[in-house]
Amino acid sequence: MSPFTIAVLAVSMSVDAFAVSVGRGAAIGRPRFSETLRTGAVFGVVEAITPVLGWAAGVAASSFVEAVDHWIAFGLLAAVGLHMLFSALAKKDAGEVPVGRSMTVLVATAIGTSLDAMAVGVSLAFLDVNIAVIAAAIGLATFLMSSGGMLVGRVIGERFGRAAEAVAGIALVGLGASILYEHLLA
Repeated sequence: MSPFTIAVLAVSMSVDAFAVSVGRGAAIGRPRFSETLRTGAVFGVVEAITPVLGWAAGVAASSFVEAVDHWIAFGLLAAVGLHMLFSALAKKDAGEVPVGRSMTVLVATAIGTSLDAMAVGVSLAFLDVNIAVIAAAIGLATFLMSSGGMLVGRVIGERFGRAAEAVAGIALVGLGASILYEHLLA
């Protein structure tokens, strides 16, 4: 693969993480810079690992991974999205940790949004590519885009707060449904 092709692949694999990060930043309101970097790091690391896992699975048994990846993505994204939506609609206690700041939700969201990269990894198993270079490019692009998404969300967060969290939840459910729809009709 050419460097340009790798860059396009890396950015395209990072777009969903960017969109979710904008919603997270807005839902949190004013995330600290360290929280922005943490979000970028979690999304970046998970997004870098999943194509390698997909590649390894593709080498071993591509039909199994391709048969269930869309269901896993839908399940994780729908669960996290519904949790965010219900959290935005529920009355919050003063001492409650917002859903957007939970490490469990962050990791689950990162996994849910990166399963498409696993599917890409499966397809890369059939090509003569350096999976380490591609995974590193995807991870770096995702780190940058997720951190940037949190900063964008931070700017709009003060005005939109809980509504942004609800929209982000709906977007996650929609993203999961879209992945499921595309795979079932393919």
